Amino acid sequence: MKNTTRARRRTVSAAMVAVAMGASVLTASAAGTASAASAVTVTRDGGLAVDAPLGRVFVGDEANNSVEAADTSGNLIGTVPGITGVTSLAVSDDGSTVYAAAFGGNEIVAIDAKTLTVTARYVVPTTKGPQYVAFSGGKVWFTYGDQWDSNLGSVDPAKDPSDPTAVTMGQFTDPYPNQGFWNPALMSTNPAEPGVIAMADSGMSTDSEGVLDVSSGTPKVVAFHFGDYSLNNGIDDIQLVPGGTQVLINGTNRDAYANGKFTPDGSYPQGQSAAVAPDGTVAQVAGGEISVYRPAASVPLRSYAASPVTPSLAWAPDESRIYALEGQEGGPFTLRVLTDPTKTVPTLTASAPSSATRGKALTVKGKLSAATALPAGTRLAVTRTDLDSPQGKALAPVTVNSDGTYSFTDTPPAGGTVTYTVSYAGSGALAAVSTSAKVAVSRTTPSLTLNDNNQQYGYGTTVTFTAHLGSEYKNKVVQIWANPYGGDKPNTELKSGTVNSSGNLSVSLRLTRNTTLSAVYAGDDRTAPRTVTSTVYTRVWESGSLSGQYRNAKIGSTEYAWFHKNSDAVFNTTMMYYPGRKERVDFQVYSGGSWRTTNSQYFALPPSGDAKINLGAAGQANIKARIRVVYVQGSSGDDVNATNNGAWQYLNITN
Repeated sequence: MKNTTRARRRTVSAAMVAVAMGASVLTASAAGTASAASAVTVTRDGGLAVDAPLGRVFVGDEANNSVEAADTSGNLIGTVPGITGVTSLAVSDDGSTVYAAAFGGNEIVAIDAKTLTVTARYVVPTTKGPQYVAFSGGKVWFTYGDQWDSNLGSVDPAKDPSDPTAVTMGQFTDPYPNQGFWNPALMSTNPAEPGVIAMADSGMSTDSEGVLDVSSGTPKVVAFHFGDYSLNNGIDDIQLVPGGTQVLINGTNRDAYANGKFTPDGSYPQGQSAAVAPDGTVAQVAGGEISVYRPAASVPLRSYAASPVTPSLAWAPDESRIYALEGQEGGPFTLRVLTDPTKTVPTLTASAPSSATRGKALTVKGKLSAATALPAGTRLAVTRTDLDSPQGKALAPVTVNSDGTYSFTDTPPAGGTVTYTVSYAGSGALAAVSTSAKVAVSRTTPSLTLNDNNQQYGYGTTVTFTAHLGSEYKNKVVQIWANPYGGDKPNTELKSGTVNSSGNLSVSLRLTRNTTLSAVYAGDDRTAPRTVTSTVYTRVWESGSLSGQYRNAKIGSTEYAWFHKNSDAVFNTTMMYYPGRKERVDFQVYSGGSWRTTNSQYFALPPSGDAKINLGAAGQANIKARIRVVYVQGSSGDDVNATNNGAWQYLNITN
């Protein structure tokens, strides 16, 4: 059906939409329920129309003044620019021409549906339209106007746009004086009802609705209801239902028309808008779902999860697809293609053991259930995907029992995650569906080691690390990684390769920091992945020396720096810098036959790593002392290196 309506009101709140979205649960994945994200995206909905003869779909973009053309799968074919303020689209019966209501340009634009070129522009003599457009009875019909000034006009496509008789205004005559349409009326046609148009008020003041016979080229009112809200309490959408007896309002109420009047004639579950197929099947938008109903049914044939806002919906005339514009309130909107809408989606389950032993048989079982009877001898395709067959390996198909149950056994040759995919190809009444079950199949644990764990080395030492892999099935490749302490250095792969005949892979690394090394084995179809680590510690590079002494000389076997009691002693330190690092300086005095700590203090390390600490003058003689610089892992402001005590520097204070 060509859905030319474009709703201006939305009566469902965002909260209601969110609840509807949250309540939508799909229990099986149906094959082909929707296409991948389409390349056709519009900023603002400007109408949606399906061209059956050419197999094309047209989408208007009101914001960008263009009409987009797509194939039946929703892939963009081309763009027609220069349609100012397009608000609605319709296609001629032969599919050769697309007609666009260009509200911003006050014209009806004819587009060659095949070449996507503009072939004619019909000026509409009003500043308030055209708003909605439909094709029926060989003419293009449009609505225009505002606030009790709306009406129906037509274009005769057989006439040249320059012919003043090509466009006719004021074609709707109120059956009752001053009881017409408040705003430009929504319009709907249906291929099963040629020469008939359904109309409904799109404003907030009434819910007027009518059915017109336009087959003669002059509209005749078949039925009319003035908008007193007695039927529908406001109209956002009207659809002409095949059979010549009903219209569908807001995707919910079925209003019958006979003897020129409308009366309630049943309803579908609460909806917002809809599109009606030539056989009367209804695609209804309700919150976050698009549901498909057989005529007058109360339970949907199937449902699709949808975006919060679906402003336009249309059927392919052969009912093989539904086209929907979906997005968020205010746009943008993307064309989505829903396939097999008239087929029931069966329920297919599959269960398997959560774990199993490689090389031993396991059983997968499940059930195929459908609202309609399954054909006798229904078979399911089975595929096993594992490390041996990452693209999947077809197993023997399984036949469904009379009650829909099935089971099969398989002996997995590979370990790891094994996925069994079970698929039903569908039938005339049932859609295709598939499901899967995963099994964790055992693998042996490999023997993997890495040397030198917890060893400590001096700064700048080059160390050789060796990973050893035991005898495994296929994969012999090991990676060795180094992750230095400190957040400024990344974890880096040092080497990756096949172990030698002894099972070893070695790499050398110059150590400047504490480092965690990892040997990584990815595993194979019989052997599990494994990672082992080895952490080595690197002592910081540091040194200390004294200056200001008047001489150096030994006392016993120990070298001392000799200072006069009134001379300043300076302790010069050097330590590898790291942001936030501090050095500790320990000072001890020899007393009572032993060294006693008199001071231990931390000093911030400058970026150069060099510091001079003035110890001052002792002021008295006959003092023996010693001093050193120390890095303490953690306490010195970081843990990048291992704790290291610098060498003692000795002082002798004399007169």
